[in-house]
Amino acid sequence: MPYLEALRQFAHEEDEGDILFTHVTLVPYSKNGEQKTKPTQHSVKELRSIGLQPDILVGRCSDKLDIDTKEKIALFCDVPTEAVFSNPDVDDIYHVPLMVEEEGLDEYVMERLNIADEALPEGKRENRWRDLVTQNTEGEVEVALVGKYDLEDAYMSVHEALKHAGLEKNVDVNVTWVDSEKMNDRHTLRMEDADAIVVPGGFGSRGTDGKVEAIRYARENDVPYLGLCLGFQLAVIEYARNVLGLDGAHSTELDEDTPHPVIDILPEQYEVEDMGGTMRLGAQETDIEPGTLAAALYGGDSCTERHRHRYEVNPEYIEDLEAGGLHFSGRDNNRMEILELAPDDHPYFIGTQFHPEFRSRPTRASPPFVGLLEAVLGENPHEADAEQEVSH
Repeated sequence: MPYLEALRQFAHEEDEGDILFTHVTLVPYSKNGEQKTKPTQHSVKELRSIGLQPDILVGRCSDKLDIDTKEKIALFCDVPTEAVFSNPDVDDIYHVPLMVEEEGLDEYVMERLNIADEALPEGKRENRWRDLVTQNTEGEVEVALVGKYDLEDAYMSVHEALKHAGLEKNVDVNVTWVDSEKMNDRHTLRMEDADAIVVPGGFGSRGTDGKVEAIRYARENDVPYLGLCLGFQLAVIEYARNVLGLDGAHSTELDEDTPHPVIDILPEQYEVEDMGGTMRLGAQETDIEPGTLAAALYGGDSCTERHRHRYEVNPEYIEDLEAGGLHFSGRDNNRMEILELAPDDHPYFIGTQFHPEFRSRPTRASPPFVGLLEAVLGENPHEADAEQEVSH
């Protein structure tokens, strides 16, 4: 209610021609297959009771709205028939903008707000979005997502970032979930059949042993690997255990008694009693070492990405880790932000302490995800793209 009241006051203060309310409502089917307008009528009535009158109504239905349905909604909700639009089910959520464009919603809004379309000459309008989401793909990539939650929504941002990278590389990305808690033969086979492996972020000790084994499999078998946040930290742990021979190496977040705390709270955080105060949140800038895989991916010597973590790579182990071949190519002072293996050691092995998936978009895929697919497709992500925009 506070937000709706804010909109009402906003409309009262602004000129009538400068504001437009678009209301999305449900248009279900009855048992006899008729599109029902009562939910829309009731919803508009409730809005009116608090002083808001929609200018445009968009009906969510499994199919396009019949003309009779549009006319009925227009009659009982006091909007022109041409202000009632369909928003039917589509195969892909990225096709929704194309659907409402076909309905003419964009042109109607511009007409009502008196906005001229002068971007391109008449007849020359281009739609980058349409070209992007309707392109014919040229292959498939299988990616194993190793996690502990058997729920796609738990890793939605990672799924979408992989999809965005697929749009950029013109391939379909099939994501297979691998249960890191079980790692039985069936789950191991899923991982072995994958073209690439991703270990996403997370909290808690459940399933971490399976994730470490997945990372080891990717490293030892030259499978392109991307670790995100916890996936970055577990890559450090796996390397410390299986390459440096530090038995029992772990994170103090997961094992307070570990003999080798390669992941730990930084020394300057020891005296912070409020746990929320040690959480590193939001956009932070990372300095990237020139000539590294990270530099090639981001096309520059820095990047800004979003964070959500508390524990860091323990500074006491950085020298030994790098001497053993694990390179930290991205840093923020004494915080290790990006790790990678040299191209002679692995075709694509990279981890980020930050969450690059949070800033990924269909028209601006996240660089580490694009690099992952490039490695699968036989391209060389270690070579910098001279035309790459440094937008991250």
